[in-house]
Amino acid sequence: MAQVLEFKLPDLGEGLTEAEIVRWLVAVGDVVAIDQPVVEVETAKAMVEVPCPYGGVVTARYGEEGAELPVGAPLLTVAVGASESAPAAATGSGTQPAPAGDGAGPAETSGNVLVGYGTGAPAARRRRVRPAASPVVSVAPAEVVDPAPAPAAAPAPTPATAPASVPERSGPVPVISPLVRRLARQNGLDLRALAGSGRDGLILRCDVELAIERIGQAAPAPAQAPAPAVNGTSGASAAGAVTERVPLRGVRGAVADKLSRSRREIPEATCWVDADATELMAARTAANAAGGPKISLIALLARICTAALARFPELNSTVDMEAREIVRLRDVHLGFAAQTDRGLVVPVVRDAQSRSAESLSAEFARLTEAGRSGTLTPGDLTGGTFTLNNYGVFGVDGSTPIINHPEAAMLGIGRIVAKPWVHRGELAVRQVVQLSLTFDHRVCDGGTAGGFLRYVADCVEQPAVLLRTL
Repeated sequence: MAQVLEFKLPDLGEGLTEAEIVRWLVAVGDVVAIDQPVVEVETAKAMVEVPCPYGGVVTARYGEEGAELPVGAPLLTVAVGASESAPAAATGSGTQPAPAGDGAGPAETSGNVLVGYGTGAPAARRRRVRPAASPVVSVAPAEVVDPAPAPAAAPAPTPATAPASVPERSGPVPVISPLVRRLARQNGLDLRALAGSGRDGLILRCDVELAIERIGQAAPAPAQAPAPAVNGTSGASAAGAVTERVPLRGVRGAVADKLSRSRREIPEATCWVDADATELMAARTAANAAGGPKISLIALLARICTAALARFPELNSTVDMEAREIVRLRDVHLGFAAQTDRGLVVPVVRDAQSRSAESLSAEFARLTEAGRSGTLTPGDLTGGTFTLNNYGVFGVDGSTPIINHPEAAMLGIGRIVAKPWVHRGELAVRQVVQLSLTFDHRVCDGGTAGGFLRYVADCVEQPAVLLRTL
């Protein structure tokens, strides 16, 4: 007799309390192997595939795609020891799955312990469901999703689908970009019914946009509804009428929470200086011309930054207000701001103080690529002690950024641009960059912050200064 085991949403690490179901990788009745990924979820930090520690037949799934589940809520049930032809008895009947102890002996598992798996704590709250083109039912943790649709008083609107001529896939959908998945989800598109135009059938953004356009041409135009009232007046005539509400969820919500907390708790101040980066750019060109792995500009700036933190360790710290202590940190885990399709993320280079410029270049490249493809793990995005923010890539000279809580400082790098500059007593055209330091005034005063920034500027202007600290 088969055991029916319940698999709950595990704690995905770093204090994350919930995750959104992006895509189910298995259906009710499918046979799954031990440690096979069964669902793709998106947290506030990353998009991950969740493996199931049991092997058997899937008898029930909990939650629709787009639903947000708290850690510890049921994901699915698996009949361990059932054959491929075993009926999905728990599905559609509304009954509860059998206890894990019923049936045969102990079920075989991978032995891998998922963080937080098996918690018996009650769910933090009921799951929320993203509004979509077709209605989705919010399911309490103890309920089983019935695959057969319940009869309704009126016919439900038909969800948007791709052209019927494309056969539906049964295997994994070839999609890399989280932006493509989100765009399809928001428009009710089933990616399994789309044919990708990319290499090896990869589904690109243009494929989704084309399918949406075709659906829009085929669908009848809805009747014009009157604008909703805003503060007692009609939406058409009220100043500042609402055109859209964007949920603060996922990465955007995490960024909002963190930056709001930073502004509430940290008394920050900013100082800045212009520096002549001509010699630094020449040194990088000469180093790369000598052969070997290429060294990126941000890696050189990171190397300068870690040398400055060795001289001014006050800025590599955090503040414990409960203990009323400044906690100075030994290692420099250097975060760097990166803009991706999912929003702003801050990957972290571990032990940056012990890395060479070549090692830093390789790690920056790896984390940047992972950010673009949406494969950064929670561990890649947490634990930073100091942040390097290269906003010059946006074509701006200066900024007063918000500190990445609970860190104590952030070094900003503006664009490097040709400007008139007095060099050796004469006016010349030089490569000039603006450097800024935003710091927590609780950990140090302006003298320390100014000393740090001046040392960084000296290394930028005369890279040989850095050799004294190597």
